[in-house]
Amino acid sequence: MKEQMLDSLETNIFGSLKTTFAGYDGPAFSIRLWNGAQWFSSVNRGPSCTILVANPRSLVTLISEPNETALGEAFVQGDLDVQGDIFAMFSVSEHLLRRPRTLQQKISERLARTAHGAGQRWKHGAPNSRARDSASIAYHYDQPLAFFEPWLGSSLVYSCAYFHDPQDALDAAQRQKLEHICRKLRLNPGERFLDIGCGWGSLLLHAAGEYQAEAEGVTLSHAQAEATQHRIKNAQLDGFCRVSLRDYRDLASHGKQFDKIASVGMYEHVGLHNLPLYFGIASRLLRPGGLFLNHGIARSTLSPCRESSFVDRYVFPTGHLVTLSQTLSAAEAAGFEVRDVENLREHYELTLRRWAEGLMRNAGEVLQYVSKTTYRIWLLYMAGSAAAFQRGDIGIYQVLLSRPDHGNSGLPLTRRHLYANAPLKESESLVAPMEEL
Repeated sequence: MKEQMLDSLETNIFGSLKTTFAGYDGPAFSIRLWNGAQWFSSVNRGPSCTILVANPRSLVTLISEPNETALGEAFVQGDLDVQGDIFAMFSVSEHLLRRPRTLQQKISERLARTAHGAGQRWKHGAPNSRARDSASIAYHYDQPLAFFEPWLGSSLVYSCAYFHDPQDALDAAQRQKLEHICRKLRLNPGERFLDIGCGWGSLLLHAAGEYQAEAEGVTLSHAQAEATQHRIKNAQLDGFCRVSLRDYRDLASHGKQFDKIASVGMYEHVGLHNLPLYFGIASRLLRPGGLFLNHGIARSTLSPCRESSFVDRYVFPTGHLVTLSQTLSAAEAAGFEVRDVENLREHYELTLRRWAEGLMRNAGEVLQYVSKTTYRIWLLYMAGSAAAFQRGDIGIYQVLLSRPDHGNSGLPLTRRHLYANAPLKESESLVAPMEEL
């Protein structure tokens, strides 16, 4: 009798799965239930991945009440897991999220109280206020450096790499990205260079060490500022670049201008209503004839609007993706001239895949420094983001802006300087130490 009941249950479940995934056209997959029973999406193709369902509750989440946050929470808690190609799983989730649903969505609040062991401290203050932005940056970036090092690599660059070839090593691709930025800015020895949101200082070190620029960076992360200062000292560049713990809004009273400015992976935290302020400050900081490179993620105007976003809730609590057109409009209103726009979408998919693979490969090491919950949050966010870039829901844009000086943009007639075959420059003798602020 018990075996007959189990057979009947599996028949009903498998029938529901067949109905749920009718019309699915992504990579083949399978679903393995808590009792070992396994359903296959295709009888003709082997599964790229297997979704492990730990209990009946998570099956309901998967089939009847799916939304991005609920599915993400189930994965982080271990109620859902994946064997095989984790990236293939996102074709499955996209099918589920596009499917019409009639049951009321239910979102768990439990994980919000335990993620990172930090609760929701980032909720203090109004959206994009100084207090909330500072807490949000600390929430995401103030993990131990030993957590990031195994999967970021020696470059310690936490932004989209630039691949000359899909097989490029991650460190090489990140170095190519730093070089690509400096070439776009036409950075020269002795020029004052500002990096808004400098991370662990890799662009600062490249600008000072390879181009002999007077490089200055700002960040809201205490951990990043401390690590960057240590890297500057180790590179013996103390007199030529520096980092400070500072909000970009405080730069309005900086009292000096820069020849070149970059912002890499920072403006996603600014918010739409603060874009005029952000670009206005950058414009005032830039000398006439100077160049500003803004590198950041923008959402497609055609991308689906999620009722609930796992990334917004657990990864980038104050992140706000605007469209490219909104970005360019705000930049032009601040007096900038748009000179070049490059979408590196495929590059960021490759980067995120390398990061996720590195995180999984080094799981034993990173779990010495963060909880399993934190590990699974980051793994899901990176793999899911790679899928979003692959679909084209989001893009990563390098926008080169000029502040013309009586019509002089500070740029040559062609882009030939960007793609010269000359090897990357080796460090040369450094200029005199930069003056104190």
